[in-house]
Amino acid sequence: MHIAIPAEGPGERRVAMTPQVTLRLIEGRHTIAVEAGAGVGSGFADDAYSDAGATVTGSPFQGADLVAVVGPPSTELARRIPEGAALVGFLDPFNSDELVRVLMDRSVAAFSMESIPRTTLAQSMDALSSQATAAGYHSVLLAAVSTPRFFPMLTTAAGTIPPVKLLVLGAGVAGLQAIATARRLGAAVSAYDIRPEVREQIESLGARFVAAPVDESAAAATGYAKEVSDETQRRQQDALAEVVAESDVVVTTAQIPGMPAPLLISREMVERMRPGSVIVDVAAPSGGNCELTRPGSTIDHNGVKIVGPTDLAGRVAHDASQMYARNLASFLSRISGDDAEITFDFDDEIVSEACVTYDGRVVHPTVRRSMGLDGQE
Repeated sequence: MHIAIPAEGPGERRVAMTPQVTLRLIEGRHTIAVEAGAGVGSGFADDAYSDAGATVTGSPFQGADLVAVVGPPSTELARRIPEGAALVGFLDPFNSDELVRVLMDRSVAAFSMESIPRTTLAQSMDALSSQATAAGYHSVLLAAVSTPRFFPMLTTAAGTIPPVKLLVLGAGVAGLQAIATARRLGAAVSAYDIRPEVREQIESLGARFVAAPVDESAAAATGYAKEVSDETQRRQQDALAEVVAESDVVVTTAQIPGMPAPLLISREMVERMRPGSVIVDVAAPSGGNCELTRPGSTIDHNGVKIVGPTDLAGRVAHDASQMYARNLASFLSRISGDDAEITFDFDDEIVSEACVTYDGRVVHPTVRRSMGLDGQE
């Protein structure tokens, strides 16, 4: 299989393939072409790819059987993918109708990394979790440089400084990594999640579980949280208002794949917080958990800083790319046979659930519904 690795679009520091994983794939009888400069934002020089056996070129698409990306490609890039080739990456297929139509028109076999099922068998391919780990880690570092307070308790000649009070909302992969990072930095950490089964995980990291509404039905079959009713959301906000007001830093991480992020912090809750407090909204790319979040911006509301980063994993691009490339390599092993040629086994749950377009059709049922294609051939 000949694999093409293009440079990502503006603002994306990560790269889909690293030199280390390139070497592994080439030893597995694949060939790889990397666009010149593709790895620079992650700290990988062109020479490192060449040394690993890849071809570094200004145009990696020629003869490609498969194109691997991190973020959704532009429609312009999608039109450069050879007809009938495969595409693998974060495609945001539920919100990218134009891209999906281009891929369908070019008979591209497109596989969405965010659609890989969250099962034990697929764990090594779970790019959502690996990138959430990076995002959760860096969210706390961002909070630490945004707050006017020290994170740890300090005992000095000038007196004792108490630790920062940090609240994490949402205890998925990003939230648990945020808790662990904040604890390592010495913060007094509390956390909340609508799913009662994660309480033990929160407490095992040394954080206090916040007593607020929980919902036994809030965990989807995929393992991620799912949408709850407006009434449950209102009760959440009522119960969390006091603990949010008492916190110096709030990190929000609650997201539902393919849907807008749930609203956890209202304007009124922000207005009860002390001046100098900080909210870092990890869910900003999907709209944000705070009513006042502006994705990609930092705002000040009555002295409360609300940070809406959309590139958290990309801020630790070197290691985030390492993890993503390994996830990608695991998936590629799923769709290539012993002869290193592409083979699609749609009886394989991992392959079938990740597939968005194939043979000129949209095959992912949720994407078909969102595009109004149900009932059409």
